[in-house]
Amino acid sequence: MKLLKGLALSLLSLLLFLSLSIFGLALTLNNTVLNPDFVVSEVDRLDMSSLAKEFISEQIPPEEELMAEVLGDTITDLEPWIKEQVSDSVYSSYDYLMGRSQSLSLVISLEPARDSLKDNLREAILQSPPPELKGASPSEIELFLNEAYGQIDQQIPPTFEFNESSLSPEVLAQLEQVRQAIGYFQAGYKALIGFILLLILGIILINRQVKGATRGIGITFLSCGVPWYASIFVAKYLAGTQLAQLDIPSQLQGWLPQLVDEFLAPLEIFSIGLLAGGVGLIIVSFVYRPRQPSF
Repeated sequence: MKLLKGLALSLLSLLLFLSLSIFGLALTLNNTVLNPDFVVSEVDRLDMSSLAKEFISEQIPPEEELMAEVLGDTITDLEPWIKEQVSDSVYSSYDYLMGRSQSLSLVISLEPARDSLKDNLREAILQSPPPELKGASPSEIELFLNEAYGQIDQQIPPTFEFNESSLSPEVLAQLEQVRQAIGYFQAGYKALIGFILLLILGIILINRQVKGATRGIGITFLSCGVPWYASIFVAKYLAGTQLAQLDIPSQLQGWLPQLVDEFLAPLEIFSIGLLAGGVGLIIVSFVYRPRQPSF
């Protein structure tokens, strides 16, 4: 009987260890990659205007300095608007991928971009006219601006629309597979939580003693929490050293390490919770005194 009890406890403890380990990864994915709030918050932290200006300065030749200035000022003016549109697009896309919406449809008005680009172009030309407009009369400058406005209207449509009809059947099939995979993940995530609770309950029922149950569960928590916490510490260190060696814009050098930290934050909190819970349960197993029967 004792042998069967020991084997059952060992099996349940092993399953609990594996389940907690898998749950740590699932918890991280559920709170980061599959969480639109996380994606939006990371986009909000990104300094888009500075990053875009650096990219523009590298792509546009020096003789087109005026255009680079206009584009840079426009992106700076539109940064709050751009982040708002990105936020709305992220939430709409996640609603579709998570199965909360049966259709994918994004409609973004580009009129603010048109207007800002036109305003910045006018301001730049009036303050510092290009060589071809040196000495030009106000009417000539206005004619030049009107022609430029027409080109802007031709190149930038009034609205940007993106829906399922914009995608090829192959892409739609892949998105459907992603939706199914996310659905399976969500169902498995909830089932895993229930399975962990059942394993803990099984260990308690088989032990039938507070000391044995708390000590066994506490040791399992510690054996899972310690490696996870150590792995996170190593991962952060390696990520910091590797990212520092990458030839990337300065804006990303400060953004990426924090992205890694926030991505690992759910797993770090989970591992700390396991450590604290394991230590607490083991302490209880040593200090607990069973009630003596009264006669």
